[in-house]
Amino acid sequence: MLVIPGQARPRLWLRLLPRVLHNIPFSVTLRGRLDVFPFNKFVVGGNSILESGSNVNNGVGDVFIGKGVTLGIGSVIIGPATIGDDVIIAQHVVMSGLNHLYEDISKPISKQGTVSRAISIGSGSWVGANVCVSSGVEIGRNCVVGAGSVVVKSIPDYCVAVGNPARIVKKYDPVTAEWIKIE
Repeated sequence: MLVIPGQARPRLWLRLLPRVLHNIPFSVTLRGRLDVFPFNKFVVGGNSILESGSNVNNGVGDVFIGKGVTLGIGSVIIGPATIGDDVIIAQHVVMSGLNHLYEDISKPISKQGTVSRAISIGSGSWVGANVCVSSGVEIGRNCVVGAGSVVVKSIPDYCVAVGNPARIVKKYDPVTAEWIKIE
């Protein structure tokens, strides 16, 4: 009754009730699509904006979005995922805690099942446009991830990371109170 057969999204009647089912504050601007199920948690903090074309799916794991978060146009979050407060996620960012298994070459990948590992984005961070964040990745507090980066390894607090795969190019030094370039 909850899921359309053969699809990974809830039926229309369930998609129309996210504010009631998940107690979403009215200070949250919902322009995107919420594929949220009642059997996993979905929490979004006040004053957050989920822009047009964005999609949040908690079908395979809980999704927690903090206060004051902006989820840009066309961005996707597939749980399990935790986004801290005051995070900027630019347009067309994909974060997926879900991965398909592929080890058994006698079966199609679509028949081998999935595995999920949580994604975490620390408060105050900025994830640039067209970034891909792989399952199991943790991005620390006040980090910047440059546009077009592919994040496959965790990034500590107060770092700037860019590229494919993303690598740290700057780190904040609290002693000198400056951003230090990493060679």
